[in-house]
Amino acid sequence: MHKYVVFAGLALFAVAVVALSRTLDGSALAAPRSLAQVGLPPQAMQAALPADDPLTPEKVELGRKLFFEPLLSADGSVSCATCHDPARAFTDGRPVSVGIHGRAGQRNAPTVLNALFNKAQFWDGRAATLEAQAALPITNPSEMGQPNLVAAAEAIAALRSYREAFLAAFGRELNGADLVRAIAAYERTLVSFESPFDRFDAGEEDAIDYAAQRGWELFNTKAHCNRCHAPSAKERDPTYFTDFDYHNIGIGIPGRHLPQAWRDAERQIAAGTLEAVDRAAIDSELSVLGRFLVTRKDTDAAAFRTPGLRNVLVTAPYFHDGSQATLWDVIDHYNKGDGLHDAWLDEDIEPLALSDEEIDDLVAFLASLTSPEYRSLGERELARQRAIAQKSRPQRDVQRAFAPKPRVSSITLETAGRGA
Repeated sequence: MHKYVVFAGLALFAVAVVALSRTLDGSALAAPRSLAQVGLPPQAMQAALPADDPLTPEKVELGRKLFFEPLLSADGSVSCATCHDPARAFTDGRPVSVGIHGRAGQRNAPTVLNALFNKAQFWDGRAATLEAQAALPITNPSEMGQPNLVAAAEAIAALRSYREAFLAAFGRELNGADLVRAIAAYERTLVSFESPFDRFDAGEEDAIDYAAQRGWELFNTKAHCNRCHAPSAKERDPTYFTDFDYHNIGIGIPGRHLPQAWRDAERQIAAGTLEAVDRAAIDSELSVLGRFLVTRKDTDAAAFRTPGLRNVLVTAPYFHDGSQATLWDVIDHYNKGDGLHDAWLDEDIEPLALSDEEIDDLVAFLASLTSPEYRSLGERELARQRAIAQKSRPQRDVQRAFAPKPRVSSITLETAGRGA
């Protein structure tokens, strides 16, 4: 029997979930999620909810409506749900997201599920809160394209229903700051656990098959996945599957274009504003610099946030640039230690010598992290990816996978960029 502890700060969350059990569009996948999920940590939920802005049914309902509202975009064609579709586990299935006027960005849309647990938002951690995460796409020219939050608020203020909803939720007239507070309130209700692996971890031995069980062992041993997808390499993490840190894993390496990228980055983000960093990340090829755009530290060159792995099966394609089509591609990339000639590559990247059978077991484990609301989608997606992998494994390189890790000379962004 799974036990739950109800904290005072979670009471309104539970009320909001019950009150909003039926969504505006009738889709159960868009509804706030129950707290009664095996694997969901109540202590972490308590810590993730802002004490000075408690969740209420009115705020969550308003936020959910805004999440699906295309009027927030400059041309009325794009909503938050365009890139974060509940039917796709709040992703969009594209390598990179597409905004107004068909403008393609530079980043893959991460899931919003469990985003409340993130230490920072976006692939490079440029937003410290869910509120900031909700605001930036609204004003990014390649996403929703509004000049500012005031304009977005004015776009919906003509509707009486919105004016009344803001008064009910916040006790004041509609404004940009409360607009993103409402969206963030809704996003904080999107928790997704209760996977077969959660039931297995809770003691249900036959909740996952032997292949997935072998994959879990490999994940924490030979495959070294836990070096990034756990708090430490010595610690197993059955909850978040992330270290909440940033790593250069050899994807989208600037390479010979780095000197020019360095100079362009210095110029474009000279103002040091969050908006400038956001535009560099989404609107330009400087996106490949990753966390460096935020910190300007050499060690963060091409480093991106370690994502959690819950529902990973149904959130393809993978990595910050959406460059990998299947979970087999992802594991093949790591297996061969890709990017070994990148001077800023994370030190934990090395050839893994995984056999095809071991890779299949890892995929089985990752599939077991799928929550029940996505079970049918997961079954179809696993079959789709397996069919692709049987025909094409572009990242597979057995010779490199079983080779020793080569030495790479150290270098700094400054010498590479300014010395050119």
